[in-house]
Amino acid sequence: MYQTDPPLSPKETLPTMYDLPSEDPEEPGLPDQFHLLQPQLLSETFRPPNYPSDQIFTVSDMNLYYDSRHPLWYKRPDWFAVLGVPSLYDNRDLRLSYVVWQEAVNPYIVVELLSPGTEKEDLGQTLRDVEKPPGKWEVYEQILRVPYYAIFDRYQSEFRMFQLTGARYAEVSLSDFRFWIPEIELGLGVWQGSYKNVNMPWLRWYDKHGNWVLTPAEQERQKLEQERQKTERLIAQLRSLGVEPDLD
Repeated sequence: MYQTDPPLSPKETLPTMYDLPSEDPEEPGLPDQFHLLQPQLLSETFRPPNYPSDQIFTVSDMNLYYDSRHPLWYKRPDWFAVLGVPSLYDNRDLRLSYVVWQEAVNPYIVVELLSPGTEKEDLGQTLRDVEKPPGKWEVYEQILRVPYYAIFDRYQSEFRMFQLTGARYAEVSLSDFRFWIPEIELGLGVWQGSYKNVNMPWLRWYDKHGNWVLTPAEQERQKLEQERQKTERLIAQLRSLGVEPDLD
């Protein structure tokens, strides 16, 4: 390729999300409903108060292209979040994939949901084949330098958090199956409850008061309950004054 002077930027010369494949036709489908529902709960409750909502991007099962020297190499995290980028690509398009050399911002946190077929790669326990792309652990730790890497095993209800410390990930200790991230004023922990009518342990985000961040559906139910209680208090006040309210 002809070299310009000065050289063109990677954004002008490297493939974009429109050029790169968004999926692998030979890759099998998701293993179970959990891999669909758990990322939804993470996205619905990931609302860092110190970032505007239009500067937060969360996604699950999307190709993450991470190496401009090997533009066809990608990983597909179960869920990841990026801070400081528009929620839409160039503020107008839904993304087909996430291409780090186009976005210029790496993921802030990655969550992998362990399954029997991916456990060793997720935990960095596979040997590197120099003729193949690096594994997830190496990509997140060494190439993308993702500050936080969370792993959740629903079969064992086990939550592990790794924080980038220097050149390597170090596993952090959890308090009551929770971990607070001060930079985003949110914490991640294991919640036992019902989501989409399924009662089980789930990963979800909590706020600085230790309260679980509500999903939009939970916020709506809370609003309706508050309105009901307000109406009941008003009725009680009227009756205490000898006024029978018209409830028709």
